[in-house]
Amino acid sequence: MIVFATSDKGGTGRSVTSCNLAYRLGLRGISTAYLDFDFGSPTAGALFEIGSVERGTQPGNGLHSYLRGHNSLPQRIDVRASTNRDGLRRQRSRGGKLVLLPGDEGGGEAMSANDPQVVRRCRELLLDLDATFKVVIVDLSAGRSVAMQIALEATRPQDMPGKQVAWLVYHRWTRQHLMAAQGLVHGPKGLLKTGVELGYAPDEMLSRIRFVRTAVPRVTDEHAASGGPQAAWLIKQNDALRSLAAEYRLGAGALLGETPVEPVLQWREQIVLDADVNAGIAHRATVEAFEELARRLWDRSTWVRV
Repeated sequence: MIVFATSDKGGTGRSVTSCNLAYRLGLRGISTAYLDFDFGSPTAGALFEIGSVERGTQPGNGLHSYLRGHNSLPQRIDVRASTNRDGLRRQRSRGGKLVLLPGDEGGGEAMSANDPQVVRRCRELLLDLDATFKVVIVDLSAGRSVAMQIALEATRPQDMPGKQVAWLVYHRWTRQHLMAAQGLVHGPKGLLKTGVELGYAPDEMLSRIRFVRTAVPRVTDEHAASGGPQAAWLIKQNDALRSLAAEYRLGAGALLGETPVEPVLQWREQIVLDADVNAGIAHRATVEAFEELARRLWDRSTWVRV
């Protein structure tokens, strides 16, 4: 399964959520490759706390150099064997290996999606990894980037027949982020239109797209019971956002899941371990949200046509 993680705005929590998703997949025994295709800022190594590649790998060794044809095999790093974080290194999974393919330090936005050799090399790498790992997560640059266009070109249905390719579109729970996510998928140069131009049937392309809401504030029964003006305002705004999400076709039927506001991730982007919850540092609801994202991503019933 090849999964592209994208968003139309920065600051959505796309990378930190995707890294935690990959970690949780590994705990479920699902071998996962994580590709840092963020051409502008490849910093997945910092999220996994691998000091040698926290800003990307040395130019010539990473994904961007591979796409340009400067190396034949981009660097692969076993996350648990290489991380500087003791709790992550000691964590035992049920056979779910987690491997990072870092981008080059400095990125590579100058690359062109119109270069057929770049697209070919991307396709060959994805097919190779798909044959080795159960899930391949590709973290793309924000917006309608060259990384997104390369990904779309490389995974055309006529070139990858029978392969399960999915798109996760991340957004925060605000009106502006809902508008941005709607434009990224349904806009004039969005995922849906571009996918159809490249050979997908519209309903087939839609069946491959799911949304992930991040840092969603909890509107609880306590808010409703308080009866104060702030509580009434919060409930009203939350209801308005739900209506807007449904109007924009970002509602429950197209939703993979959501994550709550997590103070740990507001202060420091990292993998949230069960040990963090047990120590009273992170919230249990955050771990449960990541676990649910992993469960639903791997559940084949999630990807029926909506």
